[in-house]
Amino acid sequence: MTPTEIEQVERANAEYYDIVERGDYAELAALWLDEESLSCVHPGWPVLSGRGEVLRSYAVIMANTDYIQFILTDVQTSLLGATAIVTCTENILSGGPPPEDGELGPLVGQLVVATNVFRRTTEGWKLWSHHASPVLAELEGEDGDGEGGPGEESPA
Repeated sequence: MTPTEIEQVERANAEYYDIVERGDYAELAALWLDEESLSCVHPGWPVLSGRGEVLRSYAVIMANTDYIQFILTDVQTSLLGATAIVTCTENILSGGPPPEDGELGPLVGQLVVATNVFRRTTEGWKLWSHHASPVLAELEGEDGDGEGGPGEESPA
């Protein structure tokens, strides 16, 4: 396990998010493995299997997303032979269509945790699987018992 390999995987992971931000379907298709064993879970979606189904989902997302930005935090990479797993938190800012011409559309923030699995190929690291789940955090006292949500300290 050399830092160079880890850096290559993390570059491929960052490239994935950059491509989605730009909405470049051709580059996205090139980053995914060219085989049918692919899988993908977008937040709130069922499991998508196979290259056609996975890439079709991105075409739909890209066609219906006016603006999206990912700020990645908590990036951790594990490498075992020709397979790498990257986990991260996606801090997402996305926007819808403007209500009127010349105006900005509404922006929405979302926190998502993701696992991206890559495989080493002769063409570099390729995405094999993407699984993203929304982070559901309660505000302190929201449920009426004074307990905080995940990651929050409970009162002593």
